[in-house]
Amino acid sequence: MRPYLMWGIPAALFFIAFFHRVAPGVIAKELMQAFGATGTLIGLLSSVYFYAYAGLMIPGGVLIDAYGVRRVVAAGGVVMGVGTLAMAMATAPWLLFTGRFLVGAGATVTFIGVLKIASVWFSPQQFGTLSALSATVGIFGSLAGTAPLAWLVLVTGWRGALVLVSLATLAAAALCAWIVRDHPDGEATKSPGVTHLAIVIRGVLEVLGNRHTWPPFLTFFCLYSAMGNLLLWSVPFLRDVYGLSTLSAAGYASAVSLALLVAAPATGWISDRMHRRKTPYTVLVSGLSGFWIALVLTLGSVPLWGVFALFFGLGIFGAAFVLTWPIGREVNPPQLAGVAVAVVNLGGFLGAALTQGPIGAILDARWAGVMVAGARAYPVEAYRAAFVVCAAFALAAAALSPLLRETRGVNVYAHTIPQRRRS
Repeated sequence: MRPYLMWGIPAALFFIAFFHRVAPGVIAKELMQAFGATGTLIGLLSSVYFYAYAGLMIPGGVLIDAYGVRRVVAAGGVVMGVGTLAMAMATAPWLLFTGRFLVGAGATVTFIGVLKIASVWFSPQQFGTLSALSATVGIFGSLAGTAPLAWLVLVTGWRGALVLVSLATLAAAALCAWIVRDHPDGEATKSPGVTHLAIVIRGVLEVLGNRHTWPPFLTFFCLYSAMGNLLLWSVPFLRDVYGLSTLSAAGYASAVSLALLVAAPATGWISDRMHRRKTPYTVLVSGLSGFWIALVLTLGSVPLWGVFALFFGLGIFGAAFVLTWPIGREVNPPQLAGVAVAVVNLGGFLGAALTQGPIGAILDARWAGVMVAGARAYPVEAYRAAFVVCAAFALAAAALSPLLRETRGVNVYAHTIPQRRRS
C-alpha cells in the first residue's frame, strides 16, 4: 500500500492541475461580470496557464531529477495554491493573470513527479499501468472542472470556489512535503547536479534535430489547439445558444471528458495489442475531423442530446493524442525517452497557448452587443466562426498524420540513422 500512497499524493496535485485547464470556461460569465472581460481576455487568461506550463516543462523535469519529487512537487503545489488564491482575491485583470500564471507554473511539475514516483516505487512491469492510471486521474480532474465546479460556484460564488480549491491544493502540498519520499527506504538516488542540465540541453537539441520528432509534435499542436478551445468555450456556447444555466451547460460539456475516460486508456490498449501507432492515430484523427465538421454544420440546430452525442464523439476520437507520447519516445534514442516525450508534449501546450486568445477575438469580432446579466452573450454565428477554426486544426492534424513514423510499438531510432545519413 505504501507505494500507492507515495504515488497518490502527487496524483492528487495532478488532478487539481488538470482541473485548472478547463475551469476558465465554467467561470467565464462570472469573470465577464466582475472585470468587464471580453472573449479575447478570457482566451488569453486561459492561455497563460499553457504558456507557463510549456515554458517550464523541461526545467521542471530537471528540478525533479536534481532535488526530488517531495520537495519540487510540494513547492509546485504551494505555487498553484497561492496562484489560485490570487485569482480568487483579484481586483484587477493583471492580478487575475498573475494568479493564472502561477497556477500553470506550479502545475508543470505535477505529472512529471507522478511518473517519477511510478518509476522509482513500482516495478518496471507496472510503469505502463501507472502511466495510464495517472492520465486517468487527470481526466477526472477535467471532469471536476465542469459540472462539480459549476455547482460549487453556484453555492459559494466563483471567488469562494477558488478559495476552497486553493485550500485543498495547499493541504495536498503539505501532505506531499510531509509524507512522500523520493525512494523506498534503503535506496539512494543520485543527484545529477548541474551537469545534468547540460545533458538535458544536448538531449533536447538531438530530439529537435530528428525529423521524425516533428510529425507527432505538429499533429499534437493541431489536435490540442482544437481540443483546448472546445474545453474552454463549450460551456459559454451552451449557455448563450441554448439558454442553459452554467450548471446544466457544464453537465452537457462534460461529455468530452466522459468519453476520454473510456477512450484514452482503450486507445493505448488497442494500439499495444495491434502493435501499431500510426494506423489508429490516423483513423482517429480522421474521425475527429468528421465530428468537427458535423458540429460546425449543425451548430445550434440540433437538440441537446445531439450536442451531447457530438461532444462525446469528439472525446472518443480526440483520444488519438495519447499515442503522441509513445510515438515521440519510439522514434528517438532510448536514453532520451523522457526528453522526447516532453518535447512532443510541448506541441499540444503551445497549440492551446497560441490559439485561445485569437479564438476569443473571433468571438468578440462577431459579438452583436448583447449582454446577459452583465456578461457578453455571443450569437451562434460567432461560435460557428470560432469552431470552424477548430475544425481546420483537426483537418490539419488528419493531413499531418500520414507523416508519422510507424513504430509498431518498438523503438525504431536505430533504423532511422541510415536514412538521416543519406539525406
